[in-house]
Amino acid sequence: MSSLDVARAELALAVLYLNKAEARDKICRAIQYGSKFLSNGEPGTAQNVDKSTSLARKVFRLFKFVNDLHALVSPNAPGTPLPLILLGKSKNALLSTFLFLDQIVWLGRTGIYKNKERAELLGRISLFCWLGSSVCTTLVEIGEIGRLSSSMKKLEKELKNTNKYKNEQYKTKLQKSNERSLALVKAAMDIVVAVGLLQLAPKKVTPRVTGGFGFVSSLISCYQLLPSAPKAKTT
Repeated sequence: MSSLDVARAELALAVLYLNKAEARDKICRAIQYGSKFLSNGEPGTAQNVDKSTSLARKVFRLFKFVNDLHALVSPNAPGTPLPLILLGKSKNALLSTFLFLDQIVWLGRTGIYKNKERAELLGRISLFCWLGSSVCTTLVEIGEIGRLSSSMKKLEKELKNTNKYKNEQYKTKLQKSNERSLALVKAAMDIVVAVGLLQLAPKKVTPRVTGGFGFVSSLISCYQLLPSAPKAKTT
């Protein structure tokens, strides 16, 4: 491929990435929490960026709760243990509730919904739902990583006389394990962010800590949404 073809391919991937509402939301999330880290809760330009970006992000999430409602009623993969199924469904229910209540918070902040006290209460409830969903996600990822590790060990015994890294099945499981590990790190960081937003431990989880964890978590989300590059054609 010529350098022009490479540039075109990379631009096409960038367009494909930025066309996703989810990707734009996560980029805005990185800006939001990066600003929170810089402001450390103090008034100023960084805090204004934090607040305005937080409000703008809520538009990207309008009716997004339907996605998790669909996942809630969808069947699970065959062979999934019951505890992981229950945790997964709990995560979907809590996340869907968070996204639904977040719309009412948006209506309150824009002035459409006039009951400010009720909107603030619902906002706090929504954050507790997000905290719960992050805890469920963490437990699900731990369980799935354990299952993958067990199956990989069995496969290693079968492939003990060969190079396991050349086996497609082993490579697929290894990739899934790495993806699960990254999702686990993100979910654990989101728990800290939720604790910070709820001010459950204000002395330890300060606005700067919340912003730092939220910024890194957002970068992980941006990475997870990256489209896979097309394989180069061989001649």
